[in-house]
Amino acid sequence: MNIIDLTETQVEDIETRLEEYDENYITFKMDGNIQIGVEDNGKLIAGLDACITAFKILYVSTVFVDENYRRQGVGEMLIREMEKRALTMGVNTIRLDTFNWQGKDFYEALGYTCVGQYENAEDGYSEYFFLKRLG
Repeated sequence: MNIIDLTETQVEDIETRLEEYDENYITFKMDGNIQIGVEDNGKLIAGLDACITAFKILYVSTVFVDENYRRQGVGEMLIREMEKRALTMGVNTIRLDTFNWQGKDFYEALGYTCVGQYENAEDGYSEYFFLKRLG
C-alpha cells in the first residue's frame, strides 16, 4: 500500500463511491439553495448563501452584511427570510458555523443553539457550530 496524490478523476470516483455508500443511510433526500441579498439604492449590502443537504438540513455557508449596515436589522431580515423559505422547501433543521469574531452572539439572539465549539489558542481563534430546528 502507498499514499498517493489523487487526480481530479480519482477525487470524483471517491466522492461517487461515498455517495453510493451513503444511499444506504440517507432516508430523505432534498435538493435546493437559498441565495438572497439585500440592496440599498441599487447597491448590494448583504447576502446569504445556503444549500439543502441530506435529511432536510439547510447548511448556511455564507452570511455577510456590509459594516456600515450592521446592527440595523439587516442580518436578522436575511436570516428570517431564509428560515421562511426553508420551511416552504420542507427543511426542518438549519446548521451553520461561525468564528469568534463573526456572529456567535447574533445567532444565539436569533434562537440558534451552539452544539459544539473548539478553541485554537495557538492560531488565535475559536469556532462555534449552531443548529436551529424549524416548525
